[in-house]
Amino acid sequence: MPQARLSVIIPTYNRAPILAKTLEAYKHQTRQQQLVEILVVDDGSTDGTGSLVSECARQSSTLVRYLRQENRGQASARNYGIREASGDLVLLGDDDVIPAPNMVEEHLSWHDKHPDPKIAVVGAVPWSPEVNPRPVMKWWGLNGLHPDGQEVYWPAGLLLNTSLKRSFLQSNGLFDERFRHYGYEDIELCYRLAKKGLRMLYNPRCVGYHYKRVTFDAMCRRGWTLATTPSLKIFERTEAGKEYLANDARRRNSWKYRLQYTLARLVVPLLAPLRPLLDSRVPLPGAVYAMFYAYYGSYRARERKLKLAHKEHAG
Repeated sequence: MPQARLSVIIPTYNRAPILAKTLEAYKHQTRQQQLVEILVVDDGSTDGTGSLVSECARQSSTLVRYLRQENRGQASARNYGIREASGDLVLLGDDDVIPAPNMVEEHLSWHDKHPDPKIAVVGAVPWSPEVNPRPVMKWWGLNGLHPDGQEVYWPAGLLLNTSLKRSFLQSNGLFDERFRHYGYEDIELCYRLAKKGLRMLYNPRCVGYHYKRVTFDAMCRRGWTLATTPSLKIFERTEAGKEYLANDARRRNSWKYRLQYTLARLVVPLLAPLRPLLDSRVPLPGAVYAMFYAYYGSYRARERKLKLAHKEHAG
């Protein structure tokens, strides 16, 4: 696909200050002439996002389009952007993923090398150096690491920095808009697209910096949220959800997983004095982070899910 043109889609909700940094970074992309437009889809913000985008649009050589909808969730916002996009390629970004100067060029060059409509490109999303990431953040990560060119499989989701051929998306399905709350809409879509032949290739040089500071407690809360979000009930009824959760159940029943939990429940209370160090600059062994997260994150998330299910059953 020579000379492919790219539409960037950025859903946002009440994050104007971070969005401003993201839009500023898109002004300085190489191969700028092939960045045909940036579509900011405002999912009902109340923080002056519209005025911010208008000001950024006046100062940008690239077309910046502002699309607004009532608050219906990220799945709906992304679909709105995809339907409005005019580029041959769509880049599904995020309001707190700040592109490195060559991020757009890396997406375009890989699609030039892989013109097959079924090929998507997944970029890296390391923490922004500006948030001064602590060792626990580097351990946790959000994207994981893959070798150059390795295929990323559908359970990863990973749509913070992913480009796809627009024609393939429009022909094979968009996000399920029943997902109005946080979680699972990206995995569900990736599953359906993979069934249609989508292959996601990882390009580690295609970098978007995640401008977010995350504490250990926030990591745990994310696990609790995913265990109790209303989106989980929708996901459980989909073909993707049934396969994903069946695989997860097999993993949880494995002897390695059970041993990890047993060790965490026995050891973590004894290591409680180390908890203040989890968010410090002092790097701890990965096994320590893993045990604490298994105990306070995954284990507690499972407890909360069971309590919620019991409460609903009793009601």
